[in-house]
Amino acid sequence: MAEPLRVCVTGAAGQIAYSLLYAIGNGEVFGEHQAITLLLLDIPPMIPALNGVIMELQDCSLPLLHEIVGTSDPAVSFNNIDVAILVGAMPRKEGMERKDLLKANAKIFEVQGKALDKHAKKTVKVLVVGNPANTNCLITSKCAPSIPKENFSCLTKLDQNRAVTQIAMRLGVKTTAVKHVIIWGNHSSTQYPDVQHATVELNGQTVTVKEAVKDDNWIQGEFMKVVQTRGAAIIKARKLSSAMSAAKAICDHMRIWWFGTPEDDITSMGIVSGGSYGVPEGIVYSFPLKIDAERNYKIHKNLEINQFSREKMDLTAKELCEERDLAFTFLQE
Repeated sequence: MAEPLRVCVTGAAGQIAYSLLYAIGNGEVFGEHQAITLLLLDIPPMIPALNGVIMELQDCSLPLLHEIVGTSDPAVSFNNIDVAILVGAMPRKEGMERKDLLKANAKIFEVQGKALDKHAKKTVKVLVVGNPANTNCLITSKCAPSIPKENFSCLTKLDQNRAVTQIAMRLGVKTTAVKHVIIWGNHSSTQYPDVQHATVELNGQTVTVKEAVKDDNWIQGEFMKVVQTRGAAIIKARKLSSAMSAAKAICDHMRIWWFGTPEDDITSMGIVSGGSYGVPEGIVYSFPLKIDAERNYKIHKNLEINQFSREKMDLTAKELCEERDLAFTFLQE
């Protein structure tokens, strides 16, 4: 068995982590022969609940689970880690303005970025889940300058999964039949779920999603709106935010980052923009990526961008620039 992989999960007593930790511990994410040491971080008031989660993980009797450490100290949870999954964040509360949410989270992710910089391996792979995920990811990277920018990402795989499923349901096919669906931009209601380059296997043949659906009004209207507002719809129905689906998307994101994208598909991840596709540099923006077996990603290049796509991509970039500029005013120099 391989040397245990040190994986930190923050917000570890929360709903998403409750669905996530078992999957990590049983080999679904990093492989069935990879031993895992879990380092679980939460705020001091949540430590009693976290202790209960740890007891449950112990009671699962998972052979890959080497050790579990629960703590409220980032210096302990980030010590020498290989992977950080930053789930914990301040949720938006009733009456809270966007500025207040950004300010609260800027402080949380500034602290965590500095702790990663000081305590984690320089090869650590960091996935930010807590919202606003793109901007929280950017803050974390900015506050951990000794760790390469390429090692930071935010979760838009959940949006990609949602988009793929809407197409599959519309066409009556399995989700595995739908390829090359892209999420551009922010994990917010401005994101652009793009099927301009997507394909589907239908009746033994591979055709474009646009050819199969035969309804541009649905693609540019209802489909986009459902994907963009799915999180809010789940909160309205459940009175709680997405947990099971978010945990599944985290597993997908990390497994693909660890082992690479399939030959015939791409994945969507929020990464620090270097200017590709006319996206401003220095924001965390979701792109279509190909990832190799060494865990290096490259943006899927040379896709034709039509006017409709350009407008949607620019709109979500504008929102991210505004978020970044506001959030950075809250950081200590």
